[in-house]
Amino acid sequence: MRGVRMEGGPEVRTDRLSVSTVSFEDCGHKTVWFKVGESSDFRVSEEGVVYTLRHLSLVEQNTASLMVYAQDLLSKQVWKTRVHFHGRPDGKRPTKVNIGNIKSQLADAERVKRDWVIPPINVPENSRGQFPEDLVRIRSDRDKNRMLRYSVTGPGADQPPTGIFIINPISGQLSVTKPLDREHISNFHLRAHAVDLNGNQVENPIDIVINVIDQNDNRPEFTHTTFNGSVPEGSKPGSFVMTVTAVDKDDPKTANGMLRYKILSQNPQSPSSNMFTINNRTGDIITVAAGLDREKVTQYTLIIQATDMEGTPTYGLSNTATTVIRISDINDNPPEFTTDFFGEVHENRVNVIVSNLTVTDKDQPHTPSWSAVYRIIDGDSTGRFSVPTDPSTNEGLLTVVKPIDFELTRTFTLTVEAENEVSLVQGIPPHRQSTATVSIQILDTNESPEFSPNPKSIKLEEGLPAGSLLTTFTAQEPDHFKYQIVRYSKLYDPANWLEIDPVSGRISTIAVLDRESPYVKNNQYNVTFMASDSGVPPASGTGTLQIYLLDINDNAPHVLPSEVEMCERPDRTGINITANDPDLNPNAGPFAFELAGRPSDVRRNWTLSRLNGEYAQLQLRIGFLTSGFYEIPVMITDSGNLPMSNTSHLRVKVCQCDHHGDCVDMERIIAAGLGTGAIIAILICIIILLVLVLLFVMWMKRRDKERQAKQLLIDPEDDVRDNILKYDEEGGGEEDQDYDLSQLQQPDALDPDCVKVGIRRLDERPLHFDHQYPVRSAAPHPGDIGDFIHEGLKAADNDPTAPPYDSLLVFDYEGSGSTAGSLSSLHSSSSCGDQDYDYLGDWGPRFRKLADLYGGGED
Repeated sequence: MRGVRMEGGPEVRTDRLSVSTVSFEDCGHKTVWFKVGESSDFRVSEEGVVYTLRHLSLVEQNTASLMVYAQDLLSKQVWKTRVHFHGRPDGKRPTKVNIGNIKSQLADAERVKRDWVIPPINVPENSRGQFPEDLVRIRSDRDKNRMLRYSVTGPGADQPPTGIFIINPISGQLSVTKPLDREHISNFHLRAHAVDLNGNQVENPIDIVINVIDQNDNRPEFTHTTFNGSVPEGSKPGSFVMTVTAVDKDDPKTANGMLRYKILSQNPQSPSSNMFTINNRTGDIITVAAGLDREKVTQYTLIIQATDMEGTPTYGLSNTATTVIRISDINDNPPEFTTDFFGEVHENRVNVIVSNLTVTDKDQPHTPSWSAVYRIIDGDSTGRFSVPTDPSTNEGLLTVVKPIDFELTRTFTLTVEAENEVSLVQGIPPHRQSTATVSIQILDTNESPEFSPNPKSIKLEEGLPAGSLLTTFTAQEPDHFKYQIVRYSKLYDPANWLEIDPVSGRISTIAVLDRESPYVKNNQYNVTFMASDSGVPPASGTGTLQIYLLDINDNAPHVLPSEVEMCERPDRTGINITANDPDLNPNAGPFAFELAGRPSDVRRNWTLSRLNGEYAQLQLRIGFLTSGFYEIPVMITDSGNLPMSNTSHLRVKVCQCDHHGDCVDMERIIAAGLGTGAIIAILICIIILLVLVLLFVMWMKRRDKERQAKQLLIDPEDDVRDNILKYDEEGGGEEDQDYDLSQLQQPDALDPDCVKVGIRRLDERPLHFDHQYPVRSAAPHPGDIGDFIHEGLKAADNDPTAPPYDSLLVFDYEGSGSTAGSLSSLHSSSSCGDQDYDYLGDWGPRFRKLADLYGGGED
C-alpha cells in the first residue's frame, strides 16, 4: 500500500493522476478506512471487526456474504474482499463476528481502480497578493515516459469571464490572475485536461471546484431609507408596530452576513425615552412602555442601526435608517359642548337654522372618532326640530322642520346630546359636558286669514237669477291676541257670475248660472276669493268655493247631423238622424221626431219614421227628386219635466249617384280640371316670355351694330383691345379741386403754322375750309368757361365741314408753363417741329398700323 506525504501544501497521489509536491513511501497501513458494501445489516469498526445490526435469518440458504472495502485515506487507494457467513449447527446467531486479521489480508485483496476527485480549492476574495497567484499543481503518472500538455476549461478560464484562471501547460501549475469577488461569482467549476504532444487525450478530465471565500467587504443596506409605520394610541406594551429589513451582500452563512439591529435614538423622548424596542435578529419593532397618546405626541422618529459580524461593533460594518411611527387615533375623547345655547325663530317658518351648536373633540379631525352626531333627548315631543351635522365644522345645525304656532307655543327648551360616529373605547366614561341645553324663543308674525273650510262645496240648480244669495264664505284671523279687520274680495271668477260682500263675506249671483257653460267642468264651477287683514304688513289668504250645478231642462234638442246627402232615385233604406240636447237625463232623450206641417210639400215628398228613442229615419216618399238642396223642417221634443220642443232644419242634398250609390258631383269634376283663371294665367305667362325673348334679340342686334361701328378703322389682326383695360377714374381728391383758370389762355401769339398739325392721318377727311369756332377773350373769367365749351360744341355740330367723331379736333390752347404734360400724342405745345414716330415700327406688328399713320410724313 502506498501513502502520501505533505510538503508545503496539499498533495494526493494515485496510479492515475497526482497532485504533486509529495512523494510516496510505505506507511504500514496506519490510515486505513473500512466500509461495508451495499448492506444495511452490517458495519465494520476501525479495528476491522464486523458487527450485525439486526437479527439475521439463515434458515433457507444457511450462508451469507459481505463485501468489505478498505481505503488508504492518504493515497485514496481502495482494496476489497468478500466475507462469507455460515449458520451454526446449534442455531445460535452471534451478534458480534470478529473478522480477526482482516488487515493482514489486504495485501492479497484485489486492488480497485478509480478516478481521482480533487477536493475543492478555497480562494479568499479581494486578495492583495502578487498575481498570478499559484493555487495547485496538476500532474499525471504518465508524464514520466513522454511529454504531456495540461489545460483547463470552463467559466473563468476559456469561457466568460475569461482569463481569471490560467495553467502552465508543461508544469500543470494552476494560478489565478486577479482578485476574486464572491458577491459576483461565488465558485468556479473547471475541468483539467492532459494530452500528449499530438493532442491525444492521455487521462480523463478531472473536475476542479474553486470556492471563493467570503470577506466582510459589504455594509448592510436597508431596503428603504425611511420606514413608515403606525400603532394605535393607548397600545399595551408588547404590541407589534412594524418590521425593518436590511440586507448584506456578504455570505449569510458566515458572520460577515449575519446582521443585528438596535435602536440608536428616539425623538421625542416623551413620555419615556424607551417607548419601543427592536428584535435584534428579525428587525421587529414593538412597544415596551405604556402611555402612547396621539393628542400629546402624534409620531415618533427612530434611528435604527444594522451591524454585520453578528453585531460586533469592533469588526462589523454598520448602516442606519430612519423609522417614522405614526400614532393612530382611537376614540378616547368624547365631544364636549362649550356652553349652553340660545336661539329664536319666527312662527310658521320651516327649514330655518335656529342655532349652531359647537363642540370640541381632541381626537383627530375629520375621522369617525371626531365627527359628532347630535340627538335631541328632551323638549321636542312633537318632532319639530332636527340637528344635522356640518361635516366641515362639526357643528350641529339646530333646524326647524315643522311649522310652529306662536299662539300655541312661545318657547322651547331642548336638551341635545352629542356623540361620535364610533363608540368610545372601553374604559372611557361618558362626559357630563356631552349634553347641552338650548333655549328657543318663538317670534310672532302677522299670519294670513284662513278660510274654513277650504275649499267649500255647495250644490245649486242652474238657472238661478242674478241677485240670488248663495252662501257666506268667511275667514278667521289666526292672531288671537291682535285685533284686525278682515276684508274680502274676488280673486278668480272666469264667467263673472258671483260677487262677495267685502265685510260679511256673503256671496251672491250677478248673472244666471248655466251648467252648459264652457267654464263648468264636470258640472262643477270653481271661484277663488281672497281675505286680507289690516296688519302691518297686511297678510292675505285665499279660499276656493266649489259650486256643483244641478241640471234643469233649459235646452231644446236640435237635429243631428245638420246636412245629409241623398240620390235622385234613393233606395228603401233612407237616412238615419238623431238629436242633440245639452241637458242631462232625464231632461234629454228619449226624443220624439215629427215632420213640420209647413211647407205642405214636405210631408208630400218625405216621410219620417221613429226607430227608437234616439234615432229616426228620413225617406223619400216619391220615386224621383230633382237634384238640388232641400230644407226639411224637423220638430224634436225631449223627455224632460215640462218637455221642450224645437224645430230645426235638416239640409238634404239630392244628387246624381253612380252604380255604387255615391253622389257624382259635377262641380267637383269641373274643379278637378283647369279653370278659366288658370288658363288665363298660363296665357299671360307665355306672352311675357315671348316679349322677353324679343327684347333680348333686339338688344343683341343693337350690340352687334355698335361693335361693328367701333371696328371700322381697326384691322382685326392688329386689334389690341383685349390687352387694354378701362377703369373708372375717381380723381385726385381735394387737390384736384384747386383749378388755375388763368392757364386757359387764347393762343393769339402762336404761329399760325403751329396751330395746325402738318401730319394728316390717312383716314382723315381732307379739310378745305377753316372752321369758324368762337374765340375766347384774353381776359379769363371763371364764369365764361362753360359758355365757351357750349358755344364750341354748338359750332361744331352746325358745321357741315366738321370731321367725323374719330378725326382730329382742334381745341383752344391751354397756355404755357403747365406742370401737366400734353394730352395729345399728335402735337406738343413745347415744340412746333415734327415728331419722329419711326420708332413705332420697332414695337412689333401690332403697332405697324400706327407707325404708318403717323410716320408717313405728308403722304
